[in-house]
Amino acid sequence: MSVIITTLLLALLVVLGSGIWVGLSLMGTGVTVISLFRDIPIDKLLPQYVFNILTTSELVALPLFVIMGEFLFRTKLSRSLFNGLAPWMGLLPGRLLHVNIVGCSIFAAISGSSAATTQVVGRISLTELLRRGYSRDIAIGSLAGAGTLGFLIPPSTVMIIYGVLAEESVLKLFTAGFLPGMLLALLFMAVIMIRTTINKDAIPEAEKRLRHVSMADRIYALKELAPALFLILVVLGSMYGGLATPSEAAAVGVFGAVFVAALQGGLSVKAVRDVALSSMQTCSMIGLIIVGATILGNVTSFLGIPNFMASFVSELQLSPFMLIFVLTCVYLLLGCFLEGFSMIVTTLPVVLPLVTAAGFDKVWFGVFLVIVVELAQITPPVGFNLFIIQGVTGDGIGYITRVTLPFVALMLAFIAFLAIFPEFVMWLPAVLYG
Repeated sequence: MSVIITTLLLALLVVLGSGIWVGLSLMGTGVTVISLFRDIPIDKLLPQYVFNILTTSELVALPLFVIMGEFLFRTKLSRSLFNGLAPWMGLLPGRLLHVNIVGCSIFAAISGSSAATTQVVGRISLTELLRRGYSRDIAIGSLAGAGTLGFLIPPSTVMIIYGVLAEESVLKLFTAGFLPGMLLALLFMAVIMIRTTINKDAIPEAEKRLRHVSMADRIYALKELAPALFLILVVLGSMYGGLATPSEAAAVGVFGAVFVAALQGGLSVKAVRDVALSSMQTCSMIGLIIVGATILGNVTSFLGIPNFMASFVSELQLSPFMLIFVLTCVYLLLGCFLEGFSMIVTTLPVVLPLVTAAGFDKVWFGVFLVIVVELAQITPPVGFNLFIIQGVTGDGIGYITRVTLPFVALMLAFIAFLAIFPEFVMWLPAVLYG
């Protein structure tokens, strides 16, 4: 078995390091390894695997959420979020720096994408904060941290992928991610309050007068939040109200996004063409990776690797908490070289049997995995959120990474909290679904 695992890992490292597309790398590795060690008709099984995974009903929601995010990216939603939140955030220590956190939390509840959340909120809020003279370190670091909430706060494209591969309810995963996402957002805001209280120069003197905005102006500003709240209502409300499945809610969200784009003057022929092309490219890439990961997962099952790994870890007699600690370290290391989506589909076939054998619920592990993937989004050298912020500010990756470290440390502490108190994740799904 050690020879099989070594061959599999070496083959995977070689093809991934060669620059071949991730989906083709996973598929090619699986086909090659199974051909070397087992005599089975892989040419007949391959089409069946591809058909089964791509026709999974839960997977229908994924391209719909991608299309929805593409439409919102081309609207004035980010400007509306800033204008609606600014008068209210002025009441808090840290002032408009909180727009990064609250704006990302709201957009995360619409798009389900970390990269889209960072880009849409950042291109307005970050530019405006730096223009007004807020601390560059805190403004950039808070956006990098809060942008990751796009994967945790439902609906989440990563949770859809995990639910399909782990054969777990997507709606239950969405429910489990809600409370951790809200708490993590509040912790991000607490960090901003503490840092701006210690460092008085983080807020420009002119901005300290934001507390004196009249209540009438604050209430009037709420109308700017109407498009975002409307989309949250139609997407999440239809799901949790029992009116729609996640796939149907995603379709409703697309119609809502088109409606918002039309109201804000972003529904031109060029915009629709750009949405179609970008969505097709994104969905094709994701679909290829899912197919490759499924084939690799089935190959590892045929070869008995998950059972072997489970037995090996059992013999080590690691406590459940120590197992999570080891997995966190492994995923942080992988996050330096792979983007989050590839991390999940590559490792899940081997890792999931280990955590279920240790007594962890698959729903809890899904939330844990999403948070670790969020860390990968802000971990160099392959940190997508870091690249997006670099494109907005022009700063170097080293500087952006450094100012993001306080929020990385907070997320690591949050992972430890969820490992010690898993019932925090499981409470809401248990209340709603028994």
